[in-house]
Amino acid sequence: MESESAPEAEKSLQRSEERSREIEAEIASDPAGFRLLTGDRPTGRLHIGHYFGSLQNRVRLQNAGIKTFLIVADYQVIYDRDGVGELKDNVYNMVADYLAAGIDPERTVIFTHSAVTALNQLMLPFLALVTDAELRRNPTVKDELAASNRPMSGLMLTFPVHQAADILFCKANLVPVGKDQLPHVEQTRVIARRFDERYGRVDPAHPIFPEPESLLSRSGTILGLDGNKMSKSRGNTIELGMTADETARLLKRAVTDSDRHITYDPVNRPEVSNLVNIAAMCLERVPEDVAEEIGDGGGGGLKKLATAAVNDHFAAHRARRAELMADPGALRDVLRAGNERANAVAETTLAEVRQAMSMDY
Repeated sequence: MESESAPEAEKSLQRSEERSREIEAEIASDPAGFRLLTGDRPTGRLHIGHYFGSLQNRVRLQNAGIKTFLIVADYQVIYDRDGVGELKDNVYNMVADYLAAGIDPERTVIFTHSAVTALNQLMLPFLALVTDAELRRNPTVKDELAASNRPMSGLMLTFPVHQAADILFCKANLVPVGKDQLPHVEQTRVIARRFDERYGRVDPAHPIFPEPESLLSRSGTILGLDGNKMSKSRGNTIELGMTADETARLLKRAVTDSDRHITYDPVNRPEVSNLVNIAAMCLERVPEDVAEEIGDGGGGGLKKLATAAVNDHFAAHRARRAELMADPGALRDVLRAGNERANAVAETTLAEVRQAMSMDY
């Protein structure tokens, strides 16, 4: 993949947005035509940015009737750190949040990287289909390297290929992403196409791997409470599992400004507008109306409304989550069942790959 100039990148984004609108219409008429892959790195607890940015959308697409695979990407935790930290606890917390949000393990296959051997084995033939230069140009690889302050590990460099294996092992043809993740899906499309060109097909009428498409997220970015990007590593998040009191204390410290009149102006008042936006999403209202309601209530009035909105919106999620965390055996059962289903799919795909590569001895 050649890097794009700014005008080319803008045109590419516009095409992706247009295609996403078309896909939404196709989902409404025939959801059975899609198979979806999505997931998270269990590096910490999920927060409201995850919920509004992806989790809520996954539930919507699952409920629309799309076959969904949801990966807990535990192997990707170690590409930029020396150990696993609280990995197991993070994984169980993540699964609890999935279930509390409405992910149904009967309709969505929830599984972990490390438990699906055949998925990871796809990395070997896929690595032969990409160049070192292509991987180093990947924007996410460059961003992750810059943020880690560490030497590039082999796993970090090949992260786009691992992600391609995640998507293609189950023959997903749809991947919900933010615009910064579009290059990953494009790299996956390249790998699928090159595999077909180099090794051929088991069924002459169909390539082994589809070229997946991106479905751009409907929601905008939610900033952290300090005005920076919401990030687990920055400690500026409202975790889904926090109590109402913990949420209130965090929002009380959130950054605003000195103007008492509250407006929704993301360009000139990003911190204030971020809190307005959080409240609006929780209330299912437009942010301009929320800002108008607060009026001259100032930062204090804004924080009070945002706190009530967040705590009311997530009350049921938190109650269900607490029940799930009290029964770790049930969470283990969900993962084991999902891992079993994912392994069956991955073994079938790997068998096709071996046959296409004349390695089915």
